[in-house]
Order: sequence, then C-alpha cells, then structure tokens
Amino acid sequence: MLEIGSLVDGKYKILSEIGHGGMSIVYMAINEKANKTWAIKEVRKDGVLDFEAVRQGLIVETDMLKRLRHPNLPSIIDVIEDETTLLIVMDYIEGNSLSKALEEFGAQPQEYVIEWAKQLCDVLGYLHSRQPPIIYRDMKPANIMLKPDGNLTLIDFGTAREFKEKNLADTICLGTVGYAAPEQFGGMGQTDARTDIYCLGATLYHLVTGCNPSEPPYEIKPIREINSSLSSGLERIIQKCTQRNPDDRYQSAAELMYALEHYEEIDDRYRKKQKRKLGAFIATLACSLVFAAGGFGLSYAASRKATDTYQNLLDEASKTADYDQKLQIYEECIAIPDKAGEKDAYLGMMQTYKENDAVFTVEEANQLTKYIKNHQAELQENPAAYTEICFETGKLYWYYYDYGDGSDNQITRAKSAIDWFEDVQEYAPAGYENLGMARAYANIGIFYRDITTDITEASDKGKYKPLYENLTELIGSVAMDESESEIVRLELLELARNAIQQYATKFKSDGVTKEELLAMFETVSDTVQGIETTADVTAEKKDNTVKLLEDTENAIETAYGTEKGGDAA
Repeated sequence: MLEIGSLVDGKYKILSEIGHGGMSIVYMAINEKANKTWAIKEVRKDGVLDFEAVRQGLIVETDMLKRLRHPNLPSIIDVIEDETTLLIVMDYIEGNSLSKALEEFGAQPQEYVIEWAKQLCDVLGYLHSRQPPIIYRDMKPANIMLKPDGNLTLIDFGTAREFKEKNLADTICLGTVGYAAPEQFGGMGQTDARTDIYCLGATLYHLVTGCNPSEPPYEIKPIREINSSLSSGLERIIQKCTQRNPDDRYQSAAELMYALEHYEEIDDRYRKKQKRKLGAFIATLACSLVFAAGGFGLSYAASRKATDTYQNLLDEASKTADYDQKLQIYEECIAIPDKAGEKDAYLGMMQTYKENDAVFTVEEANQLTKYIKNHQAELQENPAAYTEICFETGKLYWYYYDYGDGSDNQITRAKSAIDWFEDVQEYAPAGYENLGMARAYANIGIFYRDITTDITEASDKGKYKPLYENLTELIGSVAMDESESEIVRLELLELARNAIQQYATKFKSDGVTKEELLAMFETVSDTVQGIETTADVTAEKKDNTVKLLEDTENAIETAYGTEKGGDAA
C-alpha cells in the first residue's frame, strides 16, 4: 500500500485512501506544484494471482480512456509501473456515486433520473460513435459519479470493449448481474450498443424505484407497480430498454435520447388529453384541405421567414458587445427550424469565446460541444460546413482551452483537440485546403497523448521524426502566416521550441539531421522575435519564449555532440 504523505513519481503527494476493490486501492493525491488534485489507482503485483492478465486489461482500459474526450468521462493522465505496483493517475471526480445516493435517500426523484438518463445517453452515444465503437457493458449506479454541479461522470472502464463486427459471440462474461444484458453471459451473440441500452434501462429502474435488480428476485417489474405516481411514459421506456431480445430494444442511444426527451408524450395522461384534442382537429381537417394548395406557398414563406430571422439575428449578434447577449442570440439562431445545420452561428459563438477573454473555459467547451453534438446529423448533411466547424473547434481547444485546474499546459490542450481534427480528416470534402494542417494537429496531439506510455514500454523509436515533420507543416502554414493572430503564432512557436529542447536527442536518433533541426530552430527564433505584440499577455508569451532560445540551441549542440562555441567531440 502507498503511505499517506508519500510522494509518487516525485510529484504526486498521497493525501488519503478514497476507495478499494478486490485488486486495487484508490487514493486522493495532489500535485502541489500545479495545485491540482488527482486520483491514483494502485494495483499491487503481489496481490493478484495473474498480474500480467490484469496488467494487460488495465493497459487496454487506460489506452481506451486516453483516446476519449467527453465532459462526462474521466481523463487518464499518467501510468507509472515499477517492480511491485502499477499506478494509474486519473482525474479526481469530486462527488459521490449514485449508489451512495440510493443508500442514503432511496428512490430518486423522477425528474432528476430523466435528466441523468439524458446525460448518460449522450456519453453512450459518444462511445458508440467511436471507430471502432466502444461498448461500456457495466452501467450501474456504483459506476456513475454525481458531481456537485449536477453533472455525471461515468467511471470504471474495466469491462469496456471495442466492437468487432466479425465476432459472433463474446468469449468472456463481464458485467454485473441484474444490470447486465442477457447476451453478456455468453452463448447469445456478442455485445453491442444495444447491450448498453439494456444496462442503462436497468440502472434507471433502480434509480427511480429504489429496487436493486441485482438482488432477489432479480427482476425488473413495471415501475408503476412499485410507485403508481411515476410516469407511464418512463415505464414504457425502461421496459423497452430491458427487453431480452436486443432487436426489441432501442437500437441506438440517439433513439433512446429522443424517447427520453418526449417521454411525457407517451404518458397515458398525455394521450388522454390528446384524444380530447383529436375531435377538434378532425373538425378543422376538412377546412384545412381547402387551403392545401396554398400550403406550399406558406411553406416557402415560412422557410424564407426563417432565413430572414436567422440573418437578422446574426446581424444583431455582430453589433452587440455584450458577451451573454451574443451567446444567447447565437443559441436562438441554432434553435430556428432548418437552421441548426448552418455553420455561421457556431463559428460566431467560437469567436465570442475568443474575444471575451482569450480563454475557452470548461463551461464554454461543454456548451459548444452540446450544440454541435445535438445537431451533428443536420451539420453532417453539409460536409464542408461541418468540417469547418470541427477545424475551428479543434483550434479553439488547441490554443485557448482552460481545462480548469489553474495551470496552462500546451500539451493538455493539444490532446484535447485530437477528436475534432480527426473528424476533419473523416468528413473533409475533396480539396479541403486545411486538411494537411488538421492532420498535423491531430498527429501532434496523438504523439503527446501516447508518448509517456511509449517511453515506458520502450516503443517510442520512430515517433520523433513524424513529430518533426508535423511541426514543420504547422510552422510553415500557421506560425509564419502574418495574417494569423499573434497568440496562435506564439503558442505554436513555443510548442515547437519546447519540442526541440526536450527531444533533441530523440530527433537525432530518429534520423533528423542537425542541419534540419537547426533550420527549424532558426525559423522559430527569427519568427518569434519578429512578431509585434499588441497585448500584455502576448508580450509575456513572446518574452518567455525568447528567454529560452539560448537553452534550446544548446540542447541541439549537446545532442549532436558539440557544445555551443566548442569543437566537435
């Protein structure tokens, strides 16, 4: 066990034990230098019968989480292994699990459960849309953390797997009895997205009734048999989620999300009210047929009116200087029927974030992601518009993201932008002019995401020459473009300078010549010193980079066997 007060890897101070399972202990730790709290999962090799199998499972879990970026998922920061233990450093999630809420308060209010269900549906939709899709397989209250702000975080990816279409069946039975779908117990086909739909339905049943499906009699009854005041619409949703045959369930998280957003409309009380309205509707139907021919003209007029309203709102947003009012206007633009798939409001929202304080906050990131994801289908109908939105969102994360722990780490921002630039590569139409830049951005983010593990596993050889090439691409297309904003140019130049200093020896071993690396350094040096700054924050960034140029040049000379000003060794 780790000792309270001990220092891990020279930077993580162990504060307390916050949980333990059959093969691991989880601690709260703090990086005092960054003033950031983390969770550290410890797995001791002497406490596990087949540690190598467990280790491989943990590596799969951490590698999977490293590739994911979603406000309802934790991030893996570091993996540390020595002769006796494997340590995984991850986000510390403040709050309590929903299982604890059930223990303390019993069944949860229906309104809360439905809102939580929407969040969980959103994160499942994100996981299922990865390539290949990720099937979580262990949704239950104990694996859902409720944070003080009311948002949820899905934890424990130990049973998650990537969906492989050619698999006929799962060979390992993983999941929790009561919440797990029938196909998770082998012999009934492989698990897929509909498996997670079942697990979520069982979880909703437990939350809204207080009855644990993993305890006798191990059944999921209609929820109104337990509490007659609950919605019959929600009852139908849970029953459909938990059908034994996957074909009888909702077939996707998006389909379930739609049902949750309209659960009142399938409620018996709502239907009775609608029946009363039906008579009046039939009475007016005949009259409406008379005007059917005019309906086409009205439809055109409505479409034209929506376009005019959209343009008027965009003009209004461009004229107001109030941050909140701008965002509200752009939200109204996105809400106009048939306009959610147009790019201007999203791009305007991004520009507002940058102009406000040159910071892209976690709250703003969640807000923007929500609008893009909720209207992804409409946006993707126009690949050029969707590609531009993804490219600009990726740059927003790369250069402006403040991920909320008080520090400013370029590497973290680069890793946060990966998925957006990968979407650019996937959806870009032929001839898209920024495709090379998007590929370079994504590759650099992936490099920094994976390099710690690669170095640990001695598999980093060959990774540094591509980094050099991708940095060269961005320096040429972005940093040397005088029309680009000074903060973007300075951030990119500092990233390149830092890479040269940190990996000079690695660049050499990967075949980058001294002349090539010096040429990159000189470009960085000349460009950064030639930028005329117009704000205190950019002046400070420039000064910080300039101060480190000499050390960077020395690193090159040292790596290639010559001290600056000396003779060849």
